[in-house]
Amino acid sequence: MQYCKDLGLIIEQNKNLKPANPIYAEIIIRELSYNNQFELESKIKNIWINKAGKIDMDSLLKAFQIFWRENSDIWIEKYQYKEAAPHLILQAFLQRIINGGGEILREYAYGTKRIDLCVIFKGNKYPIELKIRYGDKTIPDGLEQLSEYMDGFGEKIGWLIIFDRRKTPTWDEKIYWKKENYKDKIINIVAC
Repeated sequence: MQYCKDLGLIIEQNKNLKPANPIYAEIIIRELSYNNQFELESKIKNIWINKAGKIDMDSLLKAFQIFWRENSDIWIEKYQYKEAAPHLILQAFLQRIINGGGEILREYAYGTKRIDLCVIFKGNKYPIELKIRYGDKTIPDGLEQLSEYMDGFGEKIGWLIIFDRRKTPTWDEKIYWKKENYKDKIINIVAC
């Protein structure tokens, strides 16, 4: 962290760290997830993009749930900062899908344990809120945050991805999919 601060890549503002400029924001995330993107390339195909050019986000994220269940322990061990690993692995997974046809907008919120995403592909927007499950307030807080995020993008469908890092629940208890009607929006709760 100090090295990045010394290079001027990140700055401290109001006791939070953030990229010094938007170009660095994209470069930092791409660099942190590059190895994952490269390794995932052979496992991911553009089977989640329909003929109209829209991403079948539900099928894509269901495939990610399977991938996460089968591989998360191996991938997380590659990171020094275990809390960031789920976010970076998901972003690497998504990046391989949209390469050449879209972008991932990232909202950094250092210290709040979240990175909001909006996948933009061929003019379509797919808002995503990422949360690490710490307790019972994770989902209600995530629904509210994503709803506000969706308002900003003018979207009515979004995805709340919950990474359950607790040790006691089984994988069958951790992984599920639920559709929630929340403030006139459809929010898909994707638990990993």
